[in-house]
Amino acid sequence: MKDPTARFTDRVSDYVKYRPRYPKSAIAFLERKAELHPSWTVADIGSGTGISSELFLDAGCRVLGVEPNRAMRESAESAFAGRPLFVSVDGRAEATGLEAGSVDLYVSGQAFHWFDRPAARAEALRILRPPKRALLMWNDWKAEDSPFFRDYDRLLRTRMPSRSESDHRNLSAADFDAFFGAGRWSRETIANPHRMDLEGLRGRLLSASYAPKPGDAGYEETMAELEELFARHESGGEVEFAYTTVLYLGELSA
Repeated sequence: MKDPTARFTDRVSDYVKYRPRYPKSAIAFLERKAELHPSWTVADIGSGTGISSELFLDAGCRVLGVEPNRAMRESAESAFAGRPLFVSVDGRAEATGLEAGSVDLYVSGQAFHWFDRPAARAEALRILRPPKRALLMWNDWKAEDSPFFRDYDRLLRTRMPSRSESDHRNLSAADFDAFFGAGRWSRETIANPHRMDLEGLRGRLLSASYAPKPGDAGYEETMAELEELFARHESGGEVEFAYTTVLYLGELSA
């Protein structure tokens, strides 16, 4: 598999423009369940272009955005220029470079499935203060959720079989038990629907690490098939991409 820290280097622009944000209601959930407070320091591990960091910056938290990919890290630095609560860190999940016991909440948005998980867990335990709170979250969708998603899933499976290498849905309860400790986590879902025109749908697909790029074999055929899919399901010039934000919240056991 391609080095995961390099997979998105040539997709930063599409990632910024077309990947969904996280719902503000996730903050209310964390305030209720984890007593999230603006005084907290949040380590956003695999922070990418800053989509997950933005959620916590807007809540008033200090955010340490730990990202090994230079292009994605610089995109976040540009987006948050003038926001002193954001600190950009050149680091990895397995070696963040952060001080021991310096973090109130460990967050990974759309990235945990790329980590060397035992090494990332050891690093999380090192940098977190008690009670060692952590949040793993994804914007997710499933083929069974709608006729549009069934056709979209079929397109991905047919045209991009390598997608299975990087699908976070390969994670199981056993993986979360291994990270948090058995029985030390809970799962919450929040509806996060988006509507997309054809340009948005193209950009969403091209933001994926497994999608063909212009000039790649199969690119033109994939885009033609995507346009046909859009035509079948659009209403008012848009399709509904009904994401669900999935949150795994817990406290890591030593």
